[in-house]
Amino acid sequence: MRVSLGRRARAVLLVTALTAAAGLAAELPAAAHPAAAHAAGGLPAGAQRSGAQPDAGGFDPAAAGLQHACAWPPPAGQASCMLMFATKDRSPTPRLGPAAVPAATAGTYDPFDLQDAYGLGAAAANGGVGQTVAIVDAYDDPNAESDLEVYRDTFALPSCTTANGCFKKVNQKGEQSNYPAPNGGWASEISLDLDMVSAICPNCHILLVEASTPSTKNLTTAVNTAVRLGARYVSNSYGDPEAKSDLSYLSAYSHLGVAITVSAGDGGYQVDFPASAPDVTAVGGTSLEPASNSRGWAEIVWGGTGSGCSKYEAKPSWQRDQCPNRMVGDVAAVADPVTGVTIYDTYDVTAAGLLQPGWQDNIGGTSVASPIIAAVYALAGPPDLNSYPSSYPYANPGDLNDIVAGTNYQAGSCTPAYYCNGEPGYDGPTGFGTPNGTGAFAP
Repeated sequence: MRVSLGRRARAVLLVTALTAAAGLAAELPAAAHPAAAHAAGGLPAGAQRSGAQPDAGGFDPAAAGLQHACAWPPPAGQASCMLMFATKDRSPTPRLGPAAVPAATAGTYDPFDLQDAYGLGAAAANGGVGQTVAIVDAYDDPNAESDLEVYRDTFALPSCTTANGCFKKVNQKGEQSNYPAPNGGWASEISLDLDMVSAICPNCHILLVEASTPSTKNLTTAVNTAVRLGARYVSNSYGDPEAKSDLSYLSAYSHLGVAITVSAGDGGYQVDFPASAPDVTAVGGTSLEPASNSRGWAEIVWGGTGSGCSKYEAKPSWQRDQCPNRMVGDVAAVADPVTGVTIYDTYDVTAAGLLQPGWQDNIGGTSVASPIIAAVYALAGPPDLNSYPSSYPYANPGDLNDIVAGTNYQAGSCTPAYYCNGEPGYDGPTGFGTPNGTGAFAP
């Protein structure tokens, strides 16, 4: 049975009362914004709860009531998936079983909410035909295709299966067999990535490339395989703190005419690889809430998003800012699990059962943002074969929602301030902003 939920089923939130003046939410300072408390972990800057273990960038997931789905920080030479989730169900409705339709809970967004928030309704309905978005992750999700079909069927999105040619799963060599060992955390990441591409670009085909392990070597092999198999849009929702050794893997993330998106990271103010690769689109994260302004939505910097000036990577020619090297990031989308998304995942042994198989809400991390932006690139149409699509938002910043409030620095301040704070124009945590239609992502 196909069930289509209301376009803005959870739009009645306290934020609408707090932002009654049209346009006010977008202009509020971080401390006054209704999302500010959870965006910064609900604590004053620099504060930590007893026993909490902050990430390298100062962001404290435990204090924010959040948890990484994959091991963080990852072992040397390996990446971690960037999915995060709220450790408590924040809705009054219990988590639902595999056969149920997800509840319209406040702060948990479905495809229609996301399309509306980013001005993509018409583009999503009509665009993306014939385009293939690749998802690169590690390990196998044995239920990827069947879970994807439940998500798409629930929200009345077109069927996407191997049988109808819309979906294809391969290993890092490109084989439709000999898949890696399954892994619960990465299976949740795969479900999230597939669902977000579906939410933004329902007409797109999807190629899932599963690396044998999350080693940098295997993941870069998988990226090259995705491009070899014809994907013009490749999403990567993983990373690890940057190191000089990353320079030897840059070629995998530099393909003319291919939009390669990468999660900026979930450790707060720090630089991760491959988000630091010069030719990718590094995607930061926001807290997103409905608002009584002309847009209907308000966003600030999510406290967990990565950003900063790379120590090792060269600056792309299209970047113009004070950082002498590659500056992360470029654009952004929703990532805060408290204002997160709904996904469907039945292969789950994540975090000692904190995520139950079936419908999962309050899912976030910059894992959400990367596939969203990859799908927006697909809606915008094929990139120019002689260009790096990561340069497009720099040519069209007026087609983005400028994020002017919030911070990902939890222990004082950073210098220059735009490295970690949302500011008018370009800033590190959100780049030039979030999608306002597809204009910023077209050649």
